[in-house]
Amino acid sequence: MGEITDATLMTALRRHLAGAVARQATSAGNLANIDTPGYRTKEAQFGDALQDQLLASAKLVATNPLHLEGLSPSVATREVDNLPVRRDGNNVQLDRELLEMTRASGEFQRAQTALAAKFRLVRYAIGEGR
Repeated sequence: MGEITDATLMTALRRHLAGAVARQATSAGNLANIDTPGYRTKEAQFGDALQDQLLASAKLVATNPLHLEGLSPSVATREVDNLPVRRDGNNVQLDRELLEMTRASGEFQRAQTALAAKFRLVRYAIGEGR
């Protein structure tokens, strides 16, 4: 892999934050349908597309911030296989969804902490230049 630039780092953090939000929203949707007959558990699916976009964006240079607007990760959902199904046809499991929401929240907090540290470094650099 090539050099890690500030732009690459910021793009990766933005995508990580967006991914965590998507996973949390998907789990929230599952929980909202926990009593819906026939509802099947869904999960956010990123696959290798996110990694491919991240590698591709490391090589792109924008002369205008709007030029890379279309690079936000697309999030698809898919039904989760091999979960036990209740008599009403629903397979949402409360514990599984709460665990997934907790994991997504932790991922979001880690990315947010890294982003805050990056901005602290920038503020420090600006303050030292006085």
